[in-house]
Amino acid sequence: MPVDATAAYDPDNIFARILRGEIPCRKVYEDEHVLAFHDINPQAPQHILVIPKGAYVSWDDFSAKASESEIAGLVRAVGRIAREAGLVQPGYRLLANTGPDGHQEVPHLHVHIFGGHPLGPMLAR
Repeated sequence: MPVDATAAYDPDNIFARILRGEIPCRKVYEDEHVLAFHDINPQAPQHILVIPKGAYVSWDDFSAKASESEIAGLVRAVGRIAREAGLVQPGYRLLANTGPDGHQEVPHLHVHIFGGHPLGPMLAR
């Protein structure tokens, strides 16, 4: 179901439940600001999700309300994870869907890291 990026945060969303340890994940990386794990329905050979530990619905919500350390922590973690996965030299793609037109499906900000083979065009025509 599409997510309204302007709605209040839902503390029962799947990523909030993963952060609380109620649902397991295949963790790739964790620090004080983020958790990263393999997507359960990968769309590329490497498909990692990076989520902030704070309660942010979307990129818009995060960019407006997160602290400077949370923002820097997320950005640095995404780069570190891509480097550690060996994706920098061959290349990779980042994606953060926001709202219904962006096809956001979970009401918790998450950045997809895709890599492991040529990814093709950005958008289907």
